[in-house]
Amino acid sequence: MSRWDDEYKSRLRSIDEAIKCIESGFDVVVGQCASEPQGTMARLHTLAPAVRDVRVFSVLTLKPYDFYMKPEMKGHFELASWFHAPGSRTALKAGTGTVTFVPNMLHRAASDRIHARPPEVFIGTCTPPDKHGFVSLSLGITYEKDILEKARFVILEVNPRLPRTLGDTHLHVSQVTWFVEHDQEVPSLPSPEPSETDLRIGAYIADLIDDGSTIQLGIGGIPNAAALALKGKKDLGVHTEMFVDSMMELYELGVITNRRKALKKDKFVTTFAFGSRRLYDWLDDNVAVEFQRGSWVNNPAIVAQNSRMVSINTCLSVDFTGQVASESIGTSQYSGTGGQSDTAQGAVAGFDGLGKSIIACYATAKNGAVSTIVPTLAEGSAVTLHRSFVDHVVTEHGVAKLRGRTVKERTLALIAVAAPEFREELKAKARALGYI
Repeated sequence: MSRWDDEYKSRLRSIDEAIKCIESGFDVVVGQCASEPQGTMARLHTLAPAVRDVRVFSVLTLKPYDFYMKPEMKGHFELASWFHAPGSRTALKAGTGTVTFVPNMLHRAASDRIHARPPEVFIGTCTPPDKHGFVSLSLGITYEKDILEKARFVILEVNPRLPRTLGDTHLHVSQVTWFVEHDQEVPSLPSPEPSETDLRIGAYIADLIDDGSTIQLGIGGIPNAAALALKGKKDLGVHTEMFVDSMMELYELGVITNRRKALKKDKFVTTFAFGSRRLYDWLDDNVAVEFQRGSWVNNPAIVAQNSRMVSINTCLSVDFTGQVASESIGTSQYSGTGGQSDTAQGAVAGFDGLGKSIIACYATAKNGAVSTIVPTLAEGSAVTLHRSFVDHVVTEHGVAKLRGRTVKERTLALIAVAAPEFREELKAKARALGYI
């Protein structure tokens, strides 16, 4: 037995006992995605009779928990979301009054929150402690470690199914207020099967990526298709906020080697992972993968230190001048800024002058009824990526190169990659605006 076993056991509580530290007016921050403390979050609503005005800060909340889905929770709990998911969007649409949004850029999510108000409670997940008394925060330290270091109370769900990851993920048992043991399947995110449209976009993206590039790649049909199209590349590296299955698969194929990286050579660099059980098993004790805080990984100044850095992100719409809307449809907040602005800015500012930012989207939405290339963004739309930082825009119809171009050049380039059935209408609107 480790000499730290007794200390760990002294901090062990049931979930209901641990969350009694939450009082009215407290701010609670919880882990995101695969690090979401699902056992604890499922019990928060039981505190409602005893507390009011408790805010729970989360990213991409995976389940429709009672504490924010039930209208009667209004006044007791509010979910403050950095990035909306189906549950929070549903609650917003239903008008429960229990959900709000936090504008942010990922690399500043923790520091901005601490600046506004340090949280009273952090709740996350971890592995069981090792013989030295350290747990691993496992699949995510985007904001988690920064926040828990400022919180008055730290509650960690211990899940033996979590992989022990390396980098800055370790935490000593003495830094935790309460441990709660919760053995469950780790939340997973299966890779979607790319459509024919995805594959066309993926092929255009792959053409923009040179051998030896360092890539940031998200998840979804388009990023998956891009990964499939990269199988003929050589010596790619990875510096990414989100680690997904396709990166593991490209490594196993010898496409990703990390050997030609200028920053953290021979290492994958990431801040959180979300994917399949196979990915989690692969990450366990894997010295090739280094988890670091989002404040470092996504800092544009750090991203820019990578060689041939390529940032690949998706969006909802782009206007003629290059403004990119990726998180809202008019005034309706759909998701969040995430790290898009961080990595896009870092890529185009690359130290070697060879970096690229790629924004991909389908040419149409609503089953082909509307164009995603638009004269102006819908009223109230949040501009996720400022037009000055937009480099390449890719649809299934080609690539529009915008960096350094005039409004006239941008407008013509974007209309050329719009859906053919909308091009004449878009040209007429561009002439009316005086853009062409």
